[in-house]
Order: sequence, then C-alpha cells, then structure tokens
Amino acid sequence: MAIIETKDLTKVFGKLIAVDHVSFAVEEGEIFGFLGPNGAGKTTTINMLTTLMNPTEGSAKVAGFDIVKDANKVRSLIGLVPQDLTVDEDLTGMENMMLQAMLYHVPKDVAKKRIEEVLRLVELEDAANRKVETYSGGMRKRLELAEGLIHYPKILFLDEPTLGLDVQTRTVIWDYIKKLKEERGMTIFMTTHYMEEADALCNRIAIIDYGKIRALGKPKELKDGIGGDVIELALFDNSKDFSEAIAKMPYVIDVKRKSETYKIKVAKGEEALPNIIEGILKMNLKVSTVSLIKPTLDQVYLEYTGRSLRENEGNREEVMRMMRNIRRARQ
Repeated sequence: MAIIETKDLTKVFGKLIAVDHVSFAVEEGEIFGFLGPNGAGKTTTINMLTTLMNPTEGSAKVAGFDIVKDANKVRSLIGLVPQDLTVDEDLTGMENMMLQAMLYHVPKDVAKKRIEEVLRLVELEDAANRKVETYSGGMRKRLELAEGLIHYPKILFLDEPTLGLDVQTRTVIWDYIKKLKEERGMTIFMTTHYMEEADALCNRIAIIDYGKIRALGKPKELKDGIGGDVIELALFDNSKDFSEAIAKMPYVIDVKRKSETYKIKVAKGEEALPNIIEGILKMNLKVSTVSLIKPTLDQVYLEYTGRSLRENEGNREEVMRMMRNIRRARQ
C-alpha cells in the first residue's frame, strides 16, 4: 500500500524548473532512497512533501492526506531530519528534546517518557543533561535524529542523515535506521550521497536529475538493468589491439581498450570469464591481470546522470546556504 504518492509534482522558481512533473509512490514500511546530484531536485521534493513549500503544479498525498489542503495533518504524521544541524547548542540535549515535543504538541506527561525512550535508542541518555555545545558531530546528528522521532511519526524524512560523519558513526546511524524500520514499521524517505549506504539500506531507489526521475527500482534491479558485468584484463602483448577478436567471443556485449587494459562488458560474468580466458589462450596470448567487476550503484548513477556524485561536491556550500536561507524565511 502506497503511503506517499505524487502525480506530476512540479516546482518552478522563476525560469528554473527545479522539479519537473515527478510521479512516484512509496510503499508503507519501506526505506525509499532518493538520489541525485546537487541541484537535481531532491531537497525541493522533500520540502514539498513535508509541506514546507507548495508545488507549482501537480499533487501529492502523504499518508492519504493532500500536502496542500491537509498540510497540518501531514505535519502531525511526519518527522524531518534536515541536512543542516538545527539543534540549539546553548540548550542541553533534554531541553532540545522538550522544545521539540512542545512544537509537536506532545503532552508533557507523555513527552518525558518518549524522550527517555528515544534518547536510549540513539544512545544519548547519559549525555541528556549536557549542553549540546559539548557534543561531538556524531552525537549532534543522533540528537537531530531523536528530535525527528519524538512524536512517533508514521513517515520519517532524512535529508543526508550521515553527511560529514566518520565511517564508524555512519554505521551506527545505519543501525538506528534499520531498527526503526524493523521494530516500528516506520516508512523512511532518505537522500544520501553515499552509494553504499543506499545499497545497504534502501528497499527501492529513485534517481532524479534535472528535476526528472531517471530510474526507479530495487537496487539489484537497477544494477542488473545497466547491461551486465565487466571483465577487466591486460595482456602481455600490447603491440596490437585485440578488441575485435574479443568482441566475437561468447557472452561479450561490448569491448573498450584503454592503454593496456581491455574493459569487456559481458552477460553472466562467472560463466563468461573462463570462456574469454580460453579464447585468449587459443590466440596464443597470455593474460597478465584479470578481474571480474559486478555492477554497482555508482555505475547505475553514472549511467543515468552521466556524472558522479563527487563531481557535484563543489556546489555543496552553495546548496547549504540556500537551505539556510529557506529556514530563515520560515522563522
């Protein structure tokens, strides 16, 4: 059953079409990954789904409620952990949580118990009475996650939940996210710049670029859909290009030679590899190195956007400034 549905969702800023007639559905209880370069439309889509801005065209429903007509109801059912940290450094962790509970109209007698439960979940109960200025970056991010959970939302929106964290802290955050799905059946809509994170966590993934959905499916489906495994091999004999001969071998889809290395796209890599090695030996050639590479989400991403996420890192400060300006405008 779909808990989020969009139909031709569109947002235009002047001449810029930030989100362009986007339609997709998120199933209840799944972790849905929303990937794309900076400026692709990810945060704008989240801002519309969380009622922070109205669409220019199209519509969306969250938990069955229209994001424009039933905005207050939608807000009561969702949690949002933004990319930037918003916790108050001058307050303690407990005071930040109490403030968040008040904003979500959680009764005081209920709030204390929930805060204890949520802080225990993110392992911050021992730091609850310390000022946030004494917290590490990972602790602040975990507190931000806890704030998004204070009212037990049906749907949790996570915008770059592990951005800038070390590998160990990222792994801890991943464990919390998986626990929320498994123990509470919570639906999680997340953006990330870490492909391995999306692959490990998400039931399905959508790739957005220039405001349009370019691909949508399970991670395995997307990886399988780009056309096979890749065999990389080098020969001792580099005096001649043997690409044409290799291309005629069984299972081979495409061959590209770069310097001394042949990149061979094949179907069924495990079966193709011994056949190709045998064919090369029959040509009286010797293989110096060989490796079999399975498709990754990075390759899927490159296939649909033509660029890597890292090529867009230079725009991050600009994007973060824009997000801060949006928040100030709402205050």
